[in-house]
Amino acid sequence: MPKILIVDDVPTNISMLSEVLNHPTYDILVAKNGQEALDIARSLTPDLILLDIVMPKMDGYTVCKHLKADTTTQKIPVVFLTAQGGIEDETKGLELGAVDYITKPFSPAIVNARIKNHLELKRQRDILENLTAIDGLTGIPNRRRFDEYLKEEWCRAIRTNAPLSLIMIDIDYFKLFNDNYGHLAGDDCLKQVGFSLEKSIERTTDFVARYGGEEFACILPMTDIKGAIVIANKLQENILALNIPHAFSKNATCITISQGVSTQIPSQNSTSSVLISVADKALYNAKASGRNQVKS
Repeated sequence: MPKILIVDDVPTNISMLSEVLNHPTYDILVAKNGQEALDIARSLTPDLILLDIVMPKMDGYTVCKHLKADTTTQKIPVVFLTAQGGIEDETKGLELGAVDYITKPFSPAIVNARIKNHLELKRQRDILENLTAIDGLTGIPNRRRFDEYLKEEWCRAIRTNAPLSLIMIDIDYFKLFNDNYGHLAGDDCLKQVGFSLEKSIERTTDFVARYGGEEFACILPMTDIKGAIVIANKLQENILALNIPHAFSKNATCITISQGVSTQIPSQNSTSSVLISVADKALYNAKASGRNQVKS
């Protein structure tokens, strides 16, 4: 169900607009000021925002600037719905990144038609973005989507001062597996491992992607190092449970994984490259120590 966020400081305007949008397939959210609108947009990610311009403390233009500057909200379509109908006002709104500008008084039929069109455009864009963000072999998110999601969660962790954990995962002796069983068997192995890793995570905010080759990655928002190690051990157990034969492995008779875990509480002056670098070093230590284990 598409979520529509109405942002207006006048209760009667909110009530009137809610009645106009009285559609059984819409989930209506309400914010009565700019800061509340930003908080809701970041936490609930609406599909469309209807934004008034004239509001106390933070006007609609400023709200739009913040939305477009934040990676977690910048792709949400914004429609200005306001009594300010001047050409300069409309131009400014569109230049800030709004997809439409509707002046009051408005026709309910026109508003509904435009909202329907913008929601459909967003749905089609989301489909295309999802297709380009999926790894063609394993069916899980690819490296491109990993980079995007890490950036989004890094920004969120800065705002909330929360820990962010990363697990780098490598299939042990995969080259030997490919060389001896063939690339078709190798592809099937990657599919099974990717599916198992993704199925192993339970929270909707946790994220698994194919990082490249036989390497995978797991992003764990709001997770400290102890929690991340617990999840890494679970991933390891589930891969062992697949029991994919690997007679050419030097440490087991089936496919195993090595994992490196890192955790950081992001700050304004830090970058996610450090999180990745530390996890990579931990992964290297896991492989150097005999593989089929977790290092942090």
